[in-house]
This record gives sequence, structure tokens and C-alpha cells, in this order.
Amino acid sequence: MAIQWFPGHMTSARKKAAETMALTDVVIEVLDARLPEASSNPMINELRLARQRPCLKILNKADLADPAATKAWLAYYNSQKGVKAVALSCKKATDVAKIPAMCLALAPHRGTSIKPLRMMIMGIPNVGKSTLMNALLKRRVAKVGDEPAVTKSQQRLDLNDHMTLVDTPGMMWPRIAHPSDGLMLAASHAIGRNAVIDEEVATFLADTVLAHYPSLIAARYSCNVDGMDGVGVIEAIAQRRGFRLKGSAPDLEKAALTMLQDYRDGALGRISLETPESRRAMLQGLIATPPDEAADHSLPDA
Repeated sequence: MAIQWFPGHMTSARKKAAETMALTDVVIEVLDARLPEASSNPMINELRLARQRPCLKILNKADLADPAATKAWLAYYNSQKGVKAVALSCKKATDVAKIPAMCLALAPHRGTSIKPLRMMIMGIPNVGKSTLMNALLKRRVAKVGDEPAVTKSQQRLDLNDHMTLVDTPGMMWPRIAHPSDGLMLAASHAIGRNAVIDEEVATFLADTVLAHYPSLIAARYSCNVDGMDGVGVIEAIAQRRGFRLKGSAPDLEKAALTMLQDYRDGALGRISLETPESRRAMLQGLIATPPDEAADHSLPDA
């Protein structure tokens, strides 16, 4: 299943972001720590590189990700010029408090009352940008929701007398080149449900977790995973939880939603859907892909 989701307001959001980039010193890109590259909008990278702006990459929801995978991603990003990466949870005040100093280190020529440090928060929908904005300002100024694309317009606010913040709407890109990226994004709830089939997304998620964290599925759903595939996991959840339709058929949709929610909430365990190595292997498997299709989310050797 090829997933594509690009609501109309995102075209204007991209145009506005390009204009704001000219007046920005540091880009704060919020990523999902469980799928950093899949959750990185290539348009953000294009916009900031065009203006030669440094970037603080925040691997948010690090408390839900595999620590070993997160460590590998931090090493990868921190090897890049003009990039500082940090793993944290935007819901933890002590984590968020470190961010202004990190941004200032990327633009030390700013940060005075005469030349305030201008920071722009960017990222895909439902990755935690508004939560970060509220935490930095220590008050609720941005609407937070469990559905993607809650924020639909920019807002600029002063953090203090020498720092300003711009919160931007979550932006997707017009075409998701790699099907696995669309499925990872859908599993992590960055894409509206009207664009996906929950059972197919949950089956992909189950196959991925079975391949790398089978014990987590066995523990969560009290089942023997030997020889099991993703479809089998969804069926097992329906059986174990007693999810039935009329006529006693298993309610696979409800079982699929249960697994997706368990993953999103962290109830399934600390899971990363990609690592730098798996990303590189995936891209190397696309050698036959036309150049214009393989361009998005390239992963050069670190």
C-alpha cells in the first residue's frame, strides 16, 4: 500500500516557512526518535540549506525508542556539518530546558537584546512541535492534539528578551517516495487515518516488531510468536482480547487499532522502526529506482 497524505493547507505552510527561514537563525527540527529519517521532511532540509541555517535535530519521544538505535542515530546526525542532535522527551521540563543553550551554541553571534536569537520549530504533523513550544514558554500557547495537523498557521512569540520562537504547522511533502516510510509514519500517527487502512499498517508494524523485538509481542499479548507473521499477530490479539464481530468472526480492525495504540503509547515496549544501518540497506535495495524517486531521504555514509 502506497500511502500519500498532503492536506491543502500544507502548500501555503511551506511557502510561509520559506519566507520565515530568511529571518531565522536556527532551525529546530523535531523528529520521532523511533523513525528519525522517515519522519524528517526533505523540504525542511532543502529550505534550511538554501539559507545555510544550522539545525538542532530533536529526537523526540526518546523514552519510547530503543536506546541503542537512538545512540546510533545521534552519532549519525552529529557527524553532519551545522547539525546538533539530541534525544529527549518534549514532555519533560528538564529536557526542554537544555534547548535554548544548544541553539545559542549553533548561532553564537545572536542572543542579545539588540540581536535576538530567532528560532523556528519545524517538523511533520503530530511529532511534538506544539508540546515543545508550550514547554519552552512554560505556558499553553499552541494547541496540542492526538490527531495530526492540529496546528495550521505560524505563530511567533518571545521566549525572553533575547530569544524568539516561531511555531510552524506540521508539514508533509507531496510524495512519499518509499512505501515503508509511509507505513512507519502511519504507524506512528503522523498521517491522518483517512489516508490509511489500519489493518495493513498494523500488519506492517507487527512484521517489523517480530523481526527485531519478538519478545515484546510475546510478553504483551501472551502468545507464542514462533513461526508467526504480522497477520497472525493481529489475529492473536483479537483472540486473546475477545474482539469479535457478529457471527463470532474476529474483529481484526479493533485488534489492529489495539496494536497501533500500544505501540504509540509505549505499552508494547521501547521500539525503533529504523536504524542508520536498516535505512542504508533499504536505500541500497532501491538501486533500480529512478533518481528522482530515490532522492528523498538519502542516507549518505556517516
